[in-house]
Amino acid sequence: MTGPSRNERIKEESRLLRGTIAEGLERRITGALAEDDTQLGKFHGFYQQDDRDLRPERAKKKMEPAYSFMIRVRLPGGVCTPSQWLQMDDIAGTFANGTLRLTTRQTFQFHGVIKSNLKRTMQALDAALLDTIAACGDVNRNVLATSNPWQSQAHGAAYELAREISEHLLPRTGAWREIWLDGEKLAGGEAEDEPLYGRTYLPRKFKTVVAVPPANDVDVFAQDLGFVAVLDEAGAVAGWNVTVGGGMGMTHGEPTTWPRTADLLGFCTTEQAVDVAEKVVLVQRDFGDRSNRKHARLKYTIDDRGIGWFREEVERWLGYRLGEPRPMAFGHTGDRFGWVEDHEGFWHYTLFIENGRIKDTALRAMRTGLRKIAGIHEGEFRLTANQNLIVSRIAPPMRARIEALLEEHGLANGWSGLRLNSMACVALPTCGLALAESERYLPDLVTALEDTLEEAGLRDDEIVIRMTGCPNGCARPYLAEIGLVGRAPGKYNLYLGAAFDGTRLNKLYRRDVGHDAIVEELRPLFARYAREREEGERFGDFVLRAGIIAATAAGRRFHEDLPPEVERWAR
Repeated sequence: MTGPSRNERIKEESRLLRGTIAEGLERRITGALAEDDTQLGKFHGFYQQDDRDLRPERAKKKMEPAYSFMIRVRLPGGVCTPSQWLQMDDIAGTFANGTLRLTTRQTFQFHGVIKSNLKRTMQALDAALLDTIAACGDVNRNVLATSNPWQSQAHGAAYELAREISEHLLPRTGAWREIWLDGEKLAGGEAEDEPLYGRTYLPRKFKTVVAVPPANDVDVFAQDLGFVAVLDEAGAVAGWNVTVGGGMGMTHGEPTTWPRTADLLGFCTTEQAVDVAEKVVLVQRDFGDRSNRKHARLKYTIDDRGIGWFREEVERWLGYRLGEPRPMAFGHTGDRFGWVEDHEGFWHYTLFIENGRIKDTALRAMRTGLRKIAGIHEGEFRLTANQNLIVSRIAPPMRARIEALLEEHGLANGWSGLRLNSMACVALPTCGLALAESERYLPDLVTALEDTLEEAGLRDDEIVIRMTGCPNGCARPYLAEIGLVGRAPGKYNLYLGAAFDGTRLNKLYRRDVGHDAIVEELRPLFARYAREREEGERFGDFVLRAGIIAATAAGRRFHEDLPPEVERWAR
């Protein structure tokens, strides 16, 4: 029998996530941390990276890589105050690379933070009443909540549940405050433990979301654990359907890995929800694979043992039975852009942030404009799981002033349906896993595809397109109607056929295609879609009905029923 993976040893010997991080911060001879500490750093909310654009030149000069760190904030539900926005903007300009990035985990990321600024950044976050605890690592990560402003009563309940789950499932180690805030160290012999996780935490990362139909803006079926609001006739939350076992990551060329959509587990009340979340985590803690990290996510635990077994184990921990799932239906995974008024008379404006990157350009002074808005705004900001931003709870007298700032800085919407539903991971130059470009390339590809959509009369049609630089799936490409996953520089696998509402995976359609081939493959499909679609039919549904691609009925079937030319390659 295979023993625990190397990461399990690192966690076991880490003294509850301390390792030698504090000592490594003092080592001025290198811009990096020790290898084991880079794994522990994820639990503290940061990844060590280097600029891969600079690698060849630095290697030629016998210099070490240009190391820096990506820092991710814990922001349950994606809600922050205008004051916190300004503080995040200050951190980006003072310690990072001058940009803010809104992520698919509904939070902020800072890029380009050098080692000597790591501690200063963490302390600045603490001053903003924020932290990075468990934003990454083998724990429950930042908890997402639906952002839809037109259902503010239900959104409030979703946000509160996300916040409560986040707090309840946080690691209890004092390592974060000790290392970054010079908190009190444990006295000799004083006991410390993790009452929920234990000393080796979870086998792999764990992602939780809270959704309110008809909006599936958090992609509930892509997550380890989901709570889907069941509303009563008055629009209040009557309870929650519980979903388990979703996950996007896979590995090229390894058919024993696959993305998976979540299963319905049962129904619980609001009073039971945090307890249910804890018990789902405990079952995965005890039964997840700790020898093979590629097989360690909850989706494989459930695929190996069955959803019936999993429910029995959760209910054994709970001491009571879950209810049967209630009817639910989603309409879309994207955000609803523009102005919306809620039931309390507040206004909300959802603006498109391409791939989540907030910076000033010659065409769009986005960072400056949002800083000015934060300076006068008295409501809140909501980050979305689609990398966009809602200026939220705008009092009616303030709407005109904020609208003027949006127009002045080029922030008002006016994009194609494809671009509004596009999403990319960071990829090159900083992500160490990236095989191809993503954030830097997708805007150009969308521009080229807009021309083909214009030809077909589809410019304003909503079609979901997502791209990642590797198969790990951070931008959830396997739930996109058009998914592109990097294989090598300039080469992508093209996937088609996911459901617009996020309930069905796509399927591999073409392998190793470059820019021109992607455009030429999609051009005739767009033309056929324009001519042959049925009333209300979405692009992902059309390519299935037209026989262009087979449906993926389950994660285990993801690598089956491929087009003949792709099947020949797969064999």
